[in-house]
Amino acid sequence: MGTGTLDTTFAALADPTRRAILTRLTQGDASVGELTAPFAMSQPAVSKHLRVLERAGLVSRGRDAQRRPCRLEARPLREALDWLADFREYWEESYQRLDELLARLEERDGS
Repeated sequence: MGTGTLDTTFAALADPTRRAILTRLTQGDASVGELTAPFAMSQPAVSKHLRVLERAGLVSRGRDAQRRPCRLEARPLREALDWLADFREYWEESYQRLDELLARLEERDGS
């Protein structure tokens, strides 16, 4: 994954409204009107958020007669998760080393 793609994904995820839209789309496709309903903002404002999500590849729009449902595209999320996994391994190793150090200190103090 290129850093540009990763940057775009994280920039799109930085906004709580966009994260809420993605969460809603995990339940299935939805129209812009359906996505607007839970927010105290206009449909054009939600559409702007959707364009950011589309540019990041996180959302696609289909065509169903007159309706243009939005659909979650999870691939960029998987790529971001894969990138973050390296940091998770780092922190797990750090915590394991800390646990070992604490165990040695307890043994020393208990002796």
